[in-house]
Amino acid sequence: MLIVKDLEIEIGTRRILQPTSFTISDGDKVGIVGRNGMGKSTLLSVIIGTPGTHLRTTGSVQRFGKWAHLPQEPVPGGLGVDSIGLSHVLSARGLDVIDAEMHAARAAMASDPNEANIELFSSLEEKFRDLGGYEAESEVARLAAGLGLSEEYLLEDLSSLSGGQRRRIDLMRVLYQQPETMVLDEPTNHLDKSAKRWLFDELERFPGTVLVISHDLPLLDKAIDKVLSLREGQLREYKGNYSKFLEMEETTRLSEEKTASRQDADITRLKDLANSMRGQTQTRARLAKVLDHRVERLQGERIEVTKQERKVVFRLPAPPRSGDVPLTAEGIRVQYGDDPVLTRAGFITRRGDRILIVGRNGAGKTSLLRCLAGVQTPQEGSVKLGANVTLGYFAQEHEQLDNSKTVLDHLANATVVTEVERRSLLGAFGLKGSAASQSPGTLSGGERAKLALAMLAASDANVLILDEPTNNLDPASVDAVGQMLRTWKGTIIAVSHERGFVEALNPTHAVLLPEEYFDSWRDEYMDLIEQR
Repeated sequence: MLIVKDLEIEIGTRRILQPTSFTISDGDKVGIVGRNGMGKSTLLSVIIGTPGTHLRTTGSVQRFGKWAHLPQEPVPGGLGVDSIGLSHVLSARGLDVIDAEMHAARAAMASDPNEANIELFSSLEEKFRDLGGYEAESEVARLAAGLGLSEEYLLEDLSSLSGGQRRRIDLMRVLYQQPETMVLDEPTNHLDKSAKRWLFDELERFPGTVLVISHDLPLLDKAIDKVLSLREGQLREYKGNYSKFLEMEETTRLSEEKTASRQDADITRLKDLANSMRGQTQTRARLAKVLDHRVERLQGERIEVTKQERKVVFRLPAPPRSGDVPLTAEGIRVQYGDDPVLTRAGFITRRGDRILIVGRNGAGKTSLLRCLAGVQTPQEGSVKLGANVTLGYFAQEHEQLDNSKTVLDHLANATVVTEVERRSLLGAFGLKGSAASQSPGTLSGGERAKLALAMLAASDANVLILDEPTNNLDPASVDAVGQMLRTWKGTIIAVSHERGFVEALNPTHAVLLPEEYFDSWRDEYMDLIEQR
C-alpha cells in the first residue's frame, strides 16, 4: 500500500511534479505512463525512497509492506555475496549470505564440534530452511525457464552477460523475493516474445501490488487496472487498462474543448455587451463594470484544455559521402574465458546498406558491434574502414556518456558551434530547458537515449553502429527514430528487438548469429526479431 500527500518534485528550476496526492491500495496494478522526460523514473525513485541529491521534494510518501524494485539500469556487480547471477538472485531473500555463513559454520563444526558451533550451524540451517533455501534450486529453475534463460548463465559473472541475459536475472531476483509490492521500471527491455508473454501471466497472477513503467503497450493492457498519467508536471489518475485510459483521455479532452469553447463564447459576449454600454448613461456604465467583474470571474474559472501529444520528429543531417565499401569485417573471433562467442564472423557493406544483426541473447550481437565500432579488440580478425568513413556508435548501455559532464558539454566537440545551436539540437531531441545543464546520470533511460542520438546528429558520422537504439523510448519516439533512419543516406549496422523499429528501418541485409551467415534481408527474418 502507498499513500502520497501533496508531493512536489523539482530538478533545478524545472518542476517535475506539481503538488499531488494519491493512494495505491493493496492488490492494485498501476501503470505510470508519459512521454520520455516527463519524470516517471524520477517519481518512482521518490516513491521507493531513493531520490537523487539533485532533487527537491516536499510532501510525504508512506510505504507499507515489503517492496521489491527492478531498476531501469542494472546494478554493476549485482547485490549478492558473489558477482554471479545465482548469488544476485538469492540475495533477494538474504540466502546468499546465510549460505556463506552456513559453509563457514559447517567447517568450524567439523573442526571443533563443540556446543556453540553446533548451535550456530543449527540456527543458520533453520533460518535457511524457513526462507526456502532448500527449494531455491527448483524455484530459480522455474523462473529461468519462464524467462528463457539457460541456467548455466546463473553461474557466470554478471559483467560477462549480455543486456538481455542480465535483464532476465534482475527480473528473476524481483520475482524470487516474493514481495507485497513490485516496482518495475521498463521490465520488458531485451525480452523476447515468449518471455514477455510469461511475464504478463506472472504479473496477472501476482496477488500483490504492482507499479510499472513500460512503453510495452500489451503489458500495460494485460497487467494493469489503473493508470497514472504524468504530463507537464500534472499527474492524473484513470481506472482501467491502457486502452481504456486512451479512450477516457480523449473523451476528457473533447469535453474540455467543448466547455472551454462555451466559456470563451460567454466571455466574448459579456465583453462586447460591457463595451457597448460604456460612455452611455451612468446606470449603463455601472452595469458595464458589473459585467467586467463577471468576465474576470469567468476567465479565472476557465477550464484548461489538456494538450494533444505532439508528433515526435527526429532528424539527422545529410552525411558526407563515403566510399563505395564503407566497412569490411573479416574473421572476427571473440572469446570470454573458455567460451567462444564469435568464431569467424564477417561481411562487406555497401554505401547505403541497412544491416540488421539477428540472434538470440548471448549470441554475440553486442560483441560484434563493439568490435565494428573499435571499442573492443577481437582475439582474431579485422575491421577495415573504407575511404572517407566516420563512425558513429550508439552503445546499448550508453557507455559513451560521461556523468562528470553536463548534457550540453557532450556536444562540445560537435559540428554545431554555438551554445544556441547546441541547445536547439538538444531541444529537437526532446532535451529542453534546464535538462541541458543536468548530468546524464540524472536523466531517465529514454532521455539518455535521446542524448546519444543528439550526439550522433551533431557528428559527421556516415556509418552508424546502433545497439538497441530504441530501448526505454516511448512509442512515439520509437517510430520517430525508425523514420529518421529510414530516410538517412548513410550506412547503418544495427541490433534491435523492436519489431516496429525494424519495419520502419526497412533493412537491406541481415547477419544471422550464431550461424555467422550474411544474407540479403528476407521477410521471414522479421519473425526472428521477437524470438531473442
